[in-house]
Amino acid sequence: MAEEECELSDEQKKEIAKWFLYNAPSGEIQYIAKDLRSVLNDDKLYDEATSEAFPLYNKSHLICLELPCRSGDVLITPYNELEENQFIEPRTAQIVTIDHVKQACTEVRPAADEELASPYVEEFRCALDAEILKYVEEAYPKGVCSVYCVDGKDAEGSGCNFEFAVVIAAARNSPKNFCNGSWRSVWNIKFKEDALEIKGKLQVDAHYFEEGNVQLDAEQECQDGTIFQAPDDCAISIANIIRHHEAEYLKSLETSYSNLSDKTFKDLRRKLPVTRTLFPWHNTLQFSLTRDIQKELGIGK
Repeated sequence: MAEEECELSDEQKKEIAKWFLYNAPSGEIQYIAKDLRSVLNDDKLYDEATSEAFPLYNKSHLICLELPCRSGDVLITPYNELEENQFIEPRTAQIVTIDHVKQACTEVRPAADEELASPYVEEFRCALDAEILKYVEEAYPKGVCSVYCVDGKDAEGSGCNFEFAVVIAAARNSPKNFCNGSWRSVWNIKFKEDALEIKGKLQVDAHYFEEGNVQLDAEQECQDGTIFQAPDDCAISIANIIRHHEAEYLKSLETSYSNLSDKTFKDLRRKLPVTRTLFPWHNTLQFSLTRDIQKELGIGK
């Protein structure tokens, strides 16, 4: 006698739906949510699943949202979250309220003094933000970045410890051309009395789905350090360290993936896109989904 099929409970259905949402490739969560609404056929379960999964997805993917009236952008990360649905944008000293499921900003207000870093810490943060912004503009066309104080924001002078998180994100989402992808890097910098400790996590993901399903999901962790200096000197040193490690990682990716053969994909029982073009790691010193995918695959802007 065949085993009797067991009906999934509502809780099990919700957890499965959350898994699919949280593990959606870059830029594809809204498409998956639309399909899940049809599959679940239960608005209550759908609302519960999306309200729990979208915040985690948005923060882990470091999505960037446009502020009202096109007055700027805000990154959605764990490092600038103040309260549920509220995120600080330190460059403009604003607090942004967002709708996670709609992935949209709903309200903006000026930050209160107690929500901002002290003048001493802010001097270091602004100097580093300026250097990282220059680096990102050179290396990641249409990339975004920000620097957040994640610890010790009330420090008032030398000898006080504090910590920054540098967040860099660049995405190229082109579902009509069957490819999406993103670059994410987070650098934690601990400022101590006479030294800086720097730890980074770099993540790259790409998804090609033209008559096949080829995905890349790679990450690397690294660490470094430098001496404590004046704000501008610290900023230059940190930016150079970040530039060096990211260039080295991209070089290693180029070596690993530019030599992949058709046999590799056949062994994985996956198919390359019809273009037969590997992910374009070559011919680039810095990772740029916008520039390289357009160049290698002929995707229009």
